[in-house]
Amino acid sequence: MFLGRYSYAVDGKGRLAIPARFRASLAGGLVLTRGLDRCLTLYPLEAWIPLAERIDALSIADPDGRAFRRQVFAEAADLELDGQGRILLPGALRAYAGIEREAVIVGVHSFVEIWNAGEWESMASASQQDVDAIAKR
Repeated sequence: MFLGRYSYAVDGKGRLAIPARFRASLAGGLVLTRGLDRCLTLYPLEAWIPLAERIDALSIADPDGRAFRRQVFAEAADLELDGQGRILLPGALRAYAGIEREAVIVGVHSFVEIWNAGEWESMASASQQDVDAIAKR
């Protein structure tokens, strides 16, 4: 289970440390892909496989299904933690999310989101203002 919010620097090679408390759940492998809301989404393999199967079951005759498949699979990267608990953020994914020097890592129960720090602050602030309305919906 992934919970909490953490800020980490991205080094010059594009490596990002993963919080120590998340590492054991990711030790069996992980997939990083474009998330919704211009963030990156990091899945442990046991969460990725059922999600990938559901997406793969979308009809290729449906334009929305094809577009969503591309969004999720086109830039997806099969990664492993290095010896220091870091992952290498591929350049295309860093560019997509606007991540340069600092990233915010957010546990979202069964997966992890990785955000540009400024985008996270903007989104969190906007969500906080609407939290009552969001909860009602």
